[in-house]
Amino acid sequence: MLPGRGRNDRAARPARMLGTRTAWTPVGDGEFFCPGCGGDRNYQRLTGRRRFTLLGVPVMPRGETGPVVECAACRRHFGTDVLDHPTTVRFSAMLRDAVHTVALAVLAAGGTCSRTALEAAAVTVRAAGFDDCTEDQLGALVEALAADTGRVFGEPCGAGLAIELHEALDPLAPHLAPAGRESILLQGARIALADGPYTPAERDALATVGAALTICADDVTRLLAAARTPS
Repeated sequence: MLPGRGRNDRAARPARMLGTRTAWTPVGDGEFFCPGCGGDRNYQRLTGRRRFTLLGVPVMPRGETGPVVECAACRRHFGTDVLDHPTTVRFSAMLRDAVHTVALAVLAAGGTCSRTALEAAAVTVRAAGFDDCTEDQLGALVEALAADTGRVFGEPCGAGLAIELHEALDPLAPHLAPAGRESILLQGARIALADGPYTPAERDALATVGAALTICADDVTRLLAAARTPS
């Protein structure tokens, strides 16, 4: 036995001689939100083939692996479910569109005749990202919406409007923290309250907003009551 070498050392040598190696092949690319970098990055979608190696040389197939998503910046690999998370740019657009849709729904439920409600809605929509939104534009949109659906102002939230709310809010809700979902509902509530207490139609529209945001009915009731309390 050589000095300094024991039985355990001899047993470890074959383990270092054998190993596996994965050869990755790009099958797509795009932009995603990288959880490692914490921001929007380019990515490659990869599939891999694993092989046993002997002294670092591939000698035998071991099957396929992946697919995975590789960040072009940090080079980390992630499962493909990471692509379900919207990019920062996409998330901002989804949030902006959601607030705009909620504002229109509340106005259509009864607030469009009030200048104060239109002003409150315009301020909310501009803060969400539609910088050029005006009261007159919102009023015209609500009137066009009513004409298109044959709906009368002050009616409960109809099927068409409920579908629009769900289309805008359903994809967004899973990516919002509870406080973010509640914030959108409260913004709609404050628009409704700008010209007085809730009407039944406004309550119905806000209940639909809450359901689309996966806020339970008890919490919707609590939040609508909280919105009436001056801060």
